[in-house]
Amino acid sequence: MPEKRSTPIEISKDDFRKIGYMLVDKISNFIDTISENPVTPGESPAELNELLEDESLPDHGKSAEELLSSTADLLFEHSLLNGHPKFLGYITSSAAPIGAFADFLASSVNPNVGAQILSPVATEIEKQTIKWLAEFIGVSPTYGGILVSGGSMANFTAFVAARTKIGPEKIVEDGIENQSMKLVVYCSKATHVWIEKAAFLFGLGSNSIRWIETDANNSMRLDVLEKTIKEDLDNDYKPMMVVGTAGDVSTGTVDNLKGIAAICKSHDIWFHIDGAYGLPAIIVPKFKHLFQGVEEADSIALDPHKWLYSPLEAGCILVKDKKHLNASFNSYPEYYNYSKNQNGSFHNYYEYGIQNSRGFRALKVWLGLQHVGKNGYLEMIRQDIELSELMYNLAIEHPELEAVSQNLSITTFRYIPIKFNSNTPYLNMLNEALVDDLQKGGEVFLSNAIVKNKYCLRGCIVNFRTSENDINELIEFVVERGRKLHGQFQEN
Repeated sequence: MPEKRSTPIEISKDDFRKIGYMLVDKISNFIDTISENPVTPGESPAELNELLEDESLPDHGKSAEELLSSTADLLFEHSLLNGHPKFLGYITSSAAPIGAFADFLASSVNPNVGAQILSPVATEIEKQTIKWLAEFIGVSPTYGGILVSGGSMANFTAFVAARTKIGPEKIVEDGIENQSMKLVVYCSKATHVWIEKAAFLFGLGSNSIRWIETDANNSMRLDVLEKTIKEDLDNDYKPMMVVGTAGDVSTGTVDNLKGIAAICKSHDIWFHIDGAYGLPAIIVPKFKHLFQGVEEADSIALDPHKWLYSPLEAGCILVKDKKHLNASFNSYPEYYNYSKNQNGSFHNYYEYGIQNSRGFRALKVWLGLQHVGKNGYLEMIRQDIELSELMYNLAIEHPELEAVSQNLSITTFRYIPIKFNSNTPYLNMLNEALVDDLQKGGEVFLSNAIVKNKYCLRGCIVNFRTSENDINELIEFVVERGRKLHGQFQEN
């Protein structure tokens, strides 16, 4: 009888080492030369589909070495490279190289971090990661929490916890009939789209959202919030949650969190902070004042895969009293023998979030926090903000650019041909075309924002590879492409 079962999926120790060295060589070369490549190849879906060749599931397997070598080339040559120093679009950071090692290591052990018995040390690492993230943003390390896929899922988790706390007494058993309870939530018009999904998915409906006006700086107007809450109370609505944004995705604006906290406290409303993007900036002393009131939040969404440079996916929800997570998500079926041992209760993460089976997301965050250290993050985040300020100042100085807004590491600006009135509708069309052109070209990658009815180019720097030279070259290239597009439009 053979000592080991022979299967087509296994890879021998020697082959694993050989293939691993080959792949690591390819990855290290890719990272080292990433700035020499286009940010994106700009290929169409049809062109990319042709690269995959086989249309049917293969009947027979192929060499692992051959597959990994060809797939590495496929990804390196045909992807949008958000690790490129001139990628400033959306809020996806350059990924810390240690995160790649972490995911490799985590998938090798493959713990299921849904129950402690299935992931003994991984559970403890996630607990410590959550404690460190709470310390990072300056709230009590006693906050409970859980690692999730990203900002939307973190915000969803907080939404459910708030619904359990504020909603009908037996909501877990009986569900929710919002027509009778009339729960409502409050957020600024700059809030991310997650709030609409949450209202739909968790039974309140889109009509439960009160969109609060923003001021000239895109910050929630507290006078309108207070007035709207009082009107709802007079009409027998039940205020459930107010969402304060710590860095909105379009302009980086931070709401008056301290003021929102006071209003929530006076009306016994759950105070949630969506800090998925901007909250890590609290570590920079110059910007700490922007986040006053964060310690009053009942829940906080944070995304390590944004401004903590973790590879996707890594989001986190922190809750002041973790019992509200447990009350929302716990379940004890008879086939789960996960609850206790002779030393007491286990910490089972499936009882604190939506997932049962969970990957080891915490490892890359945990390793990153140790590899970089608090002072390392402070320096990188501060530099990202300074580069954003440089972009804004260069736009001010250039006669063919209009600087529109700058907050945290997000700058918005637009191209304006010389002698053109800045209010003409043509400029919105021109700048929209310019964004499309830049995203397809591969030289730089910016996104867009609508600010004060102006269609703007938007640069968000959460990129430890971006330098002053990249920003200077970006400005020159934007103007060059803007002139060319304007000339083409004028000819037509």
